[in-house]
Order: sequence, then C-alpha cells, then structure tokens
Amino acid sequence: MPSRTIKSDNELIELLKQGSLDAFNQIYTKYFESLYKFAYSILKDEDACEDILQNFFTWLWENRTRLKITSLKAYLFAAVKFNMAGAIRLSKRRAEILANAPAIMEAVDVDNVELKELIDIIRSFTENLPDRAREIFELSRKDYLTNKEIALRLGISEKTVENQMNISLKKLKVHLGRMSFWCGLM
Repeated sequence: MPSRTIKSDNELIELLKQGSLDAFNQIYTKYFESLYKFAYSILKDEDACEDILQNFFTWLWENRTRLKITSLKAYLFAAVKFNMAGAIRLSKRRAEILANAPAIMEAVDVDNVELKELIDIIRSFTENLPDRAREIFELSRKDYLTNKEIALRLGISEKTVENQMNISLKKLKVHLGRMSFWCGLM
C-alpha cells in the first residue's frame, strides 16, 4: 500500500510512536539537512556531524515509543545540540571549536518559542542547583570540560564529578518531565 504524504509534525510524531517507518523516513528527510547544517556550522567536521546525526536518528527510532515531544523541530535541534556538546567535550579540537563557534545555546533556532522556553527552563534549573553541583554542571555543559578536567580544576575526585553530574542530569530529566517538554535525551 503506498504511503500517503503526511504534512503535520504532530501527525508524524504520533505515527512514529506507533512504529511507522514511513513517518520516521519523512522526519529524517524533512529535517536531516537543516540539522546537518546546524551541526556543521559549529563543528566544521563532516564526519562528526554525520556520526552525531546517524546516532541520534538511530536513538530516535529505538526510543520512539517513549518520546514526549510537543514541537518536533525544537526537540530535534535541542537533541542534536546536546549530542554535539558531548562530541565537543571529547574532541581534540575542542578549544578550536569553542573559539570559533557561537555559543551553542544561542546558535539554535532562536525564533522558536518552545526552544527558548526549554533553554530558559534549563538555565533556571541550573541556577537552582547547589553551588558545587551548579559549578560542575556548568563546567561540563557550558565549558565542555571532561570529568577529569573538572576534577583537576576543582581539586576533587573524578568519581565525585561523575556522581554530581549523574545526580544533576537525573534531576533535570525529572524537572523536564514535569514541564511536559521531553524526556530521555540526557
């Protein structure tokens, strides 16, 4: 049976959750190029951008039944941004990327109201963390330092950094879940 053209992102989300490969393919076709351009504008590395997007789209398919998405475009860009943050932290070119790229938070589609709300929610969440947890979270997510680098800078163990990040990320997931924004990306 031939697939029908689906125009609504909300319809694509619902069909994706039901396991529609056609919906997944339409999402991929509709957003891959703009997500790639966004990632490339920051990373300037074709292979890294393709890896990030392929890994994300694989994750999206595998986790389709658990998704809580209110805006598909905002969700996709935010997810790619968080995946890029991980890639930057591990990159040998981290200093170069950060020196030449605009702040990742502001590099996303700033006209998107839901994405602005998400950024504000994460900023607010971060501001309400205990001082040490906030410092560790910001060094990881804003300065893109590895756990080892954070531990050295703060004079604490790498295990402490890892534990603090795990606790903060779990709290953030719960916080975002309460906000009905999304879950499962961190």
